[in-house]
Amino acid sequence: MPLKSPTEDDYLGIYSIMFWTLSLIGVVKYASIALKADDHGEGGTFALYSLLCRNINIGILSSKRVESNSSLLSTSHSQYGESEKQSRLGKFFERSLVSRRVLLFIAILGMCMLIGDGILTPAISVLSAMDGVRAPFPSVSKTLVEALSAIVLIALFLLQKFGTSRVSFLFSPIMGAWTLFTPMVGIYSIIKHYPSIFKAISPHYLFRFFLRNGKEGWLLLGGTVLCITGSEAMFADLGHFNRSSIQIAFLFAIYPSLVLTYAGQTAYLIRHPNDHDDGFYKFIPSAVYWPVFVISTLAAIVASQSLISATFSVIKQSVVLDYFPRVKVVHTSSSKEGEVYSPEVNFILMILCVAVILIFGDGKDIGNAFGVVVSMVMLITTILLTLVMIIIWRTPPILTALYFITFFVMEGIYVSAVFTKIPEGGWIPFAISFILAFIMFGWFYGRQRKIEYEVTHKIDLDRLSLLLSDPGVQRVPGLCFFYTNIQDGLTPILGHYINNMKSLHKVTIFTTLRYLLVPKVAPHERIVVKKLGLKGVYGCIIQYGYADSLSLEGNDFVTQITDTLRDHISNCSDEEALISSDEAEIFDLEAAKLAGVVHVRGKTRFYIGKNCSWFDRTMLAFYEILHSNCRPALPALGIPPPQRIEFGMLYEA
Repeated sequence: MPLKSPTEDDYLGIYSIMFWTLSLIGVVKYASIALKADDHGEGGTFALYSLLCRNINIGILSSKRVESNSSLLSTSHSQYGESEKQSRLGKFFERSLVSRRVLLFIAILGMCMLIGDGILTPAISVLSAMDGVRAPFPSVSKTLVEALSAIVLIALFLLQKFGTSRVSFLFSPIMGAWTLFTPMVGIYSIIKHYPSIFKAISPHYLFRFFLRNGKEGWLLLGGTVLCITGSEAMFADLGHFNRSSIQIAFLFAIYPSLVLTYAGQTAYLIRHPNDHDDGFYKFIPSAVYWPVFVISTLAAIVASQSLISATFSVIKQSVVLDYFPRVKVVHTSSSKEGEVYSPEVNFILMILCVAVILIFGDGKDIGNAFGVVVSMVMLITTILLTLVMIIIWRTPPILTALYFITFFVMEGIYVSAVFTKIPEGGWIPFAISFILAFIMFGWFYGRQRKIEYEVTHKIDLDRLSLLLSDPGVQRVPGLCFFYTNIQDGLTPILGHYINNMKSLHKVTIFTTLRYLLVPKVAPHERIVVKKLGLKGVYGCIIQYGYADSLSLEGNDFVTQITDTLRDHISNCSDEEALISSDEAEIFDLEAAKLAGVVHVRGKTRFYIGKNCSWFDRTMLAFYEILHSNCRPALPALGIPPPQRIEFGMLYEA
């Protein structure tokens, strides 16, 4: 705390800052506005970005995919609004590639900062709670507290595989006890030390504080911003909990509990002005110290859980939309699609959290880093939410301006204050975010270049007909699922495959896993099939939103697609001659299925020639490293390894 000798008025001013921060940012911004900007049940900065992409054509990679499939599909998921119905700002983003890239960068930065929050929140929450052991036992060393905190965190991460629902069953009583006991202690402290504490709600205490303390008061904001930690997690956790439950829990339990607890701490500090370094545990009466210590420690674990769950959600969103290397994503609930868990991400988070505690054991450094993350994510959410209000909600300009000015100025001041802490630990989240952003951009750039190559060198039906007319090419028995990334043509790997294998299966279904910029796809739109005009050759698109689970596995996957294809063939025509032809086609399909099923996917690499720029050489080489170490797409469908064939091809960069 930069104030060397805080006075009563200083503490009243600090409480006023915290009260209005909680009220404006927590209640007004997040609980009342942001939670309504969910993307079909999903929250967070990346969900806001996808919500914008769904309503106007501002995507970069994903929008190309949506546009490229118009010849096969007529679904409603590429529903960008008509230009005459769009706002001027929406039209500007559609026309300007630079603005779209800036918006994508902001969304990626927000997501990376939230992941950084998922690393720092468990570290600082558990470390701060466990530090309470040292108050009654001063002989306990900081090293022992750090070791105990690391053990608690490891146990917490090991619980993640059981899923949010099962874990929250244990955590709900803890949060109930916390929201009951800490405000009761706060009320006791208010009555005992300073009953008139709530006069600090008046904003004039806030303004007097800054007028009196100037620069020191501004620097203090780097610490007070921590009172609103968890607000972004509340928004990002929409995939795990519904909007109403979050609003009820925050407005009727968390918010009043925080207001009373901070009021009690402030009342204690007014009477004991020099205890500000450890104000929380010192204001607890000795008679209830240990029960409150246990509850506070367990509540810190719950707070950590919310950020860990939010991290899983945003990682899953970015993986599904192809902005992040593929990692294993497990759906831990059959009824709640948003509940996910990633073993790899969980392990990495655990290692980083423990490392932060052991390397930066001083809670001050972690707190400074935490403040940077919290303020940056809040500011990014404000920017994206303002765009949603203008482009999608069409909020009246006066209300939009009031929202933007209020929160952008407020959070901008917080950001300016915490940026002074960058040399004192604030660099940690920037280092984490830079590494994550570099990984995301490298993956994004490589995937974009691959799709551009495939679209440019795609094989059309005339070329396929020409290849199959070659006397040396045989149609061999069996059913083949040939995977491709494009829909208005066939992957260039197909030509490479036919020229080298001199064969194609009698029934070949060109299959694309297509992830849409929507959270969920209706069951009747999940599988879309189409005849491609050549005997035994079909197109199939399996559509998923980023909140959908891959429920098609192994034989179920094959059965559902062949059943859909059989229905499609039967419904193509009602004429008798064509019915006979359709029956023969269905017979061929069943015979091919009985002869054996094989799944063919291309394993492509970039050939980086001498003419490539240094940027392409660097980014594509990095992409190849990521691609070689990430999970392949087919195992996600549960396809047995003996049925998989990988066919390699070099793409010229």
